[in-house]
Amino acid sequence: MDMATVVKHMAQEAKAAARSLAVLPTAVKNQALAGLAQSLEQHRELIQEENQKDIVEAKKQNYPAAFIDRLTLSDKVLKSMVQGLHDVIHLPDPVGAVTSMWRRPNGLLVGRQRIPLGVIGFIYESRPNVTVDAGALCLKSGNAVILKGGKEAIRSNLALSRLMAQALSEVGAPAAAVQVIPTTEREAVVELLKLDELIDIVIPRGGEGLIRFVAENSRIPVLKHYKGVCHILVDADADLEMAETICFNAKVQRPGVCNAMETLLIHQDVARRFIPRMFARFREAGVELRGCPETCALDPQVKPAVATDWGYEFSDLILAVKVVPDLEAALDHIARYGSYHTEAIVTQNYGHAQRFLNEVDSSVVLVNASTRFNDGGELGLGAEIGINTSKLHAFGPMSLEELTTTKFIVYGSGQIRQ
Repeated sequence: MDMATVVKHMAQEAKAAARSLAVLPTAVKNQALAGLAQSLEQHRELIQEENQKDIVEAKKQNYPAAFIDRLTLSDKVLKSMVQGLHDVIHLPDPVGAVTSMWRRPNGLLVGRQRIPLGVIGFIYESRPNVTVDAGALCLKSGNAVILKGGKEAIRSNLALSRLMAQALSEVGAPAAAVQVIPTTEREAVVELLKLDELIDIVIPRGGEGLIRFVAENSRIPVLKHYKGVCHILVDADADLEMAETICFNAKVQRPGVCNAMETLLIHQDVARRFIPRMFARFREAGVELRGCPETCALDPQVKPAVATDWGYEFSDLILAVKVVPDLEAALDHIARYGSYHTEAIVTQNYGHAQRFLNEVDSSVVLVNASTRFNDGGELGLGAEIGINTSKLHAFGPMSLEELTTTKFIVYGSGQIRQ
């Protein structure tokens, strides 16, 4: 079969599977997830053998170290995947929950009930652990999913998909509920994005190029975030020791992820005290600093920032730094250059903290905490399928509840419309 036929057939199977999944008891879904967790532990060597083939090929293609790190299914990553499955098992099942109910003057009882989205197309890049995270979340939320990973992880993803299909079959659930497109061809993505009669929503996860390609070519609604340009403001009333710890974590812990800090804003009243220690610590960690004229005047070793450094996602040990005169200027900068992803303020001033929370238009806004906490697991949602910054129909990390919508349910006693 040609690629269009293969993808359409998978979507048709997913559509049929979604109907069964929508009414699958929670206990059965959890049983499948528990079986998958056990299977990951039992077949660790097989999974890592296939993963190693992907890693060898990626190294031949001279992918950077950060990319190889995201691709690698180490013992630690596999243990985290197993724990993630157990976390999802313990999360409440949103499907069928009645979120509200009210009675109309004519006696009708009207309510909202959570239902799955249906069939999800999930397109993502190098992290094969995401294959299991996405499959688990979609299963628990009653959705069928078609997964299209990056070509760099094809062997890893296919190995994981076989284990997921087996876990589903063992509990009597349709194996087609979680499918991985078995090709590296980009044509498969193009064909998937045409199937608006079979697929209900598409979620891309990866670099800005991938996400823009999906958004521009899809006939299906897309939940997305283009980039993570995350800011931290060190306020005039900040605890500077706390600020130093938070900023270092936000930039250095994992610089290649979307919730890493990309721009540091420093109030002018504390810049002279904060910059020497903070910048020394950044340099020791290998961070390249690019600053505004005020920043460069306070530390001549800083590289002058250019216009394109503001609003740029470096995804590396590079940081843009700007000294601001007040909170208003910081809010203006974030409004102009932010990406609706994650912003934080470090301050002991309650009024400033509340104003920052109220006025910053991002999916997660934090006070006195690292931007790295914009993550489903860290926020108590369990594993996440991605972070949505387009506001419809969810804003921020997408876990179980965000993978459902609501329908109206109505109880009557013979009412007719007059």
